[in-house]
Amino acid sequence: MARTNQKNPASKIKGYAFRLQPHEDLKQSILQFAKTNALKAGAILSAVGSLEQYHIRFANQPEGTTGKGFFEIISLTGTFSESSCHLHICVADEKGQPFGGHLLDSNLIFTTAEIIAVSLDDLEFQRITDSTYNYKELVVSRIKK
Repeated sequence: MARTNQKNPASKIKGYAFRLQPHEDLKQSILQFAKTNALKAGAILSAVGSLEQYHIRFANQPEGTTGKGFFEIISLTGTFSESSCHLHICVADEKGQPFGGHLLDSNLIFTTAEIIAVSLDDLEFQRITDSTYNYKELVVSRIKK
C-alpha cells in the first residue's frame, strides 16, 4: 500500500506542451519551466528528442556517468515542482541500445526535446529526507485554498 499524507489525494490537471532547443540542459529547463509557471506539483507525460550529451546516475551508483555523441530520448518520466524533481530517462545510442537511470544536470539537447507535462493544481510536491535510506523522498500534500 502506498504511503501518502492523505488518502488518495486527487487533483485538477492542467496540460502543457513545450519544446527545448539545441544545447539546453534538459533537467534545468524542466525546473525553469516549473518556476516560470509556479508549478507546485508536475509530472512528465511524454518526451521525445535527442541528446548530444547524457549525464545519468545508474542504479545503486554513487556518481553519474557522462557520455557524448548522439542519443535518442526514448522515455522520460517522473515528478517535478518549482523547487525539485525526480526524473528518470532512457536513451538509445547510435546502435539502438537503450540504457537509462536517474536524470542529472548536463543532459544537453541535440536537435530538440518535445515535452508534454501536467500540473496537478490542487497538490504540492515536497522532498523530505526519509530516514530509511536518507534520500529526499516525495511527500504529497493538498494545497489549502
